[in-house]
Amino acid sequence: MESQEAIPAFAALAQATRLEAFRRLVAHGPGGMAAGDLAERLGVPANTLSAHLNVLSRAGLVSSERRSRSILYRANIDQVRALVLFLVADCCGGEAGRCGPALADLLPDCN
Repeated sequence: MESQEAIPAFAALAQATRLEAFRRLVAHGPGGMAAGDLAERLGVPANTLSAHLNVLSRAGLVSSERRSRSILYRANIDQVRALVLFLVADCCGGEAGRCGPALADLLPDCN
């Protein structure tokens, strides 16, 4: 990932409702979540959430799929991975041994 791709993703996440929506979609996993359910859980109007989800979608952080009358949203885990790797690409000045603890903290339950 290059800076020109990372900046819109960070900008999309730099708003409280979008960040919380994104975190919930990541936590919900690959099955996705209906927009209406997400709006209800976040306590925001559906049309407001729709605007936020469009920003996240344009940044490549979420994808959507129509299912009957609902739209399912999913976190784009490949984009999340690329964004995290962008952040830690130069971790510890190339001294991999010093990066181990910091990187292990990213996913403590996956060890």
